[in-house]
Amino acid sequence: MESADAVVVGAGFAGLTAARELKRLGHDVLVLEGRDRVGGRSHTGHVAGIPVDMGGTFVGPTQDAVLALAADLGIDTVPTYHDGANLIRWRGMVRRYSGTIPRLSLGGLLDIGRVRWQFERIARRVPLAEPWTTRRAQQLDGQSLGDWLRSVHTGATARDLLAIMARVTWGAEPDDVSMLHAARYVHAAGGLDRLLDVENGAQQDRFAAGTQQIADAMAAELGDRVVLDAPVHRIDQHDGGVTVGSEKSSAEARFVIVAVAPEHRARIEFTPPLPAEYHQLARSWPQGRLSKAYAAYPTPFWRANGFSGQALSDEGPVFITFDVSPQPDGPGILLGFVDARSFDEMPADQRRRKALDCFASLFGEEALKPLDYVDHRWGTEKFAPGGPTAAVPPGSWTRYGPWLRRPVGPVHWAGTETADEWTGFLDGAVRSGRRAAAEVAARLRADPSVARD
Repeated sequence: MESADAVVVGAGFAGLTAARELKRLGHDVLVLEGRDRVGGRSHTGHVAGIPVDMGGTFVGPTQDAVLALAADLGIDTVPTYHDGANLIRWRGMVRRYSGTIPRLSLGGLLDIGRVRWQFERIARRVPLAEPWTTRRAQQLDGQSLGDWLRSVHTGATARDLLAIMARVTWGAEPDDVSMLHAARYVHAAGGLDRLLDVENGAQQDRFAAGTQQIADAMAAELGDRVVLDAPVHRIDQHDGGVTVGSEKSSAEARFVIVAVAPEHRARIEFTPPLPAEYHQLARSWPQGRLSKAYAAYPTPFWRANGFSGQALSDEGPVFITFDVSPQPDGPGILLGFVDARSFDEMPADQRRRKALDCFASLFGEEALKPLDYVDHRWGTEKFAPGGPTAAVPPGSWTRYGPWLRRPVGPVHWAGTETADEWTGFLDGAVRSGRRAAAEVAARLRADPSVARD
């Protein structure tokens, strides 16, 4: 049986960061990961031989934790291409626009401005650490984002544009997400502009060789203390700490950090059982549903036509695109975020045809003839299936939020959903790993007898 000062469950950005921090402080750590790879919801694949991110992709200003981590590991960012006109397919027509919000009509633009002002006014007042203490928290959490939009008489244009935002942000419709969660999420990102923009926003930069290289580099530092294909199914608490049982082996430790999506915590049996609120939280913090599609072309032909490669669509399954081409003159790579609800059930050839049809409806017939195509359906994943982050439904924050990251004896929690800044992003995952490591390190310092030599 293995032994360590702490066991970390999950080798995503949160778990690896926690393990790396504890190792840096002189503690022995063991990481158990159910997948056959590290990275969690960061997973880099290839299209036409070019690395592309199937999961977490972009980084931007104020995401200081993940940027500092990447710099420490010697991994540089590259800017996301955004020169030229953006496109939107709207009500059967394709139009050009600039900036973040399309100018579809004067009335629609005024309505969007009004709704944004009202939403951000609420978001700024949500305490990030304890959103359930927000003034009118019960009212905000008792309604969905869609309910709130209807309550302020949002017009069809603004409502449908915000539905696209909800799909790409949470992999969910506005009616599926708590208004309190939506407001807190936007506040944690620094506002709607910071969340949605490319330049000076969350999509400003990316890593040319993919985000998984960051996880790979952290795992390389930890060496054989990262064990793959070892899904944890049981955590037993006892006077000496915990026994963590996986399909490969068991490990004894003083503390355990569970760094998986809240919904996925339900797959672990805890003895003695956790308080009821923790089980209810896992059932009330579901993952969204979101997939991705990539197409590679000999050149980024849309640039020659004056387009940035960024586009929105009110038809599916692709509803937002980005240009993630590695070089100015080729190959050209389009990234499409895809509505998983109908897409994931299609056979591979039909998924390809549907995605390429969407690209062609925006950028022209040339998009129908790629060099290569690949998609990734997160809903088919064995671990943390669904989407990039949790789509927290109405009622969950005020009922179960206080237990999201509160330790239970030697059990601590990490994961991007537990972060107070950049929740749902790679940066939030790194911040949560640092927090959890600091919690465990403080307890080890407080009782040196529990620390291993």
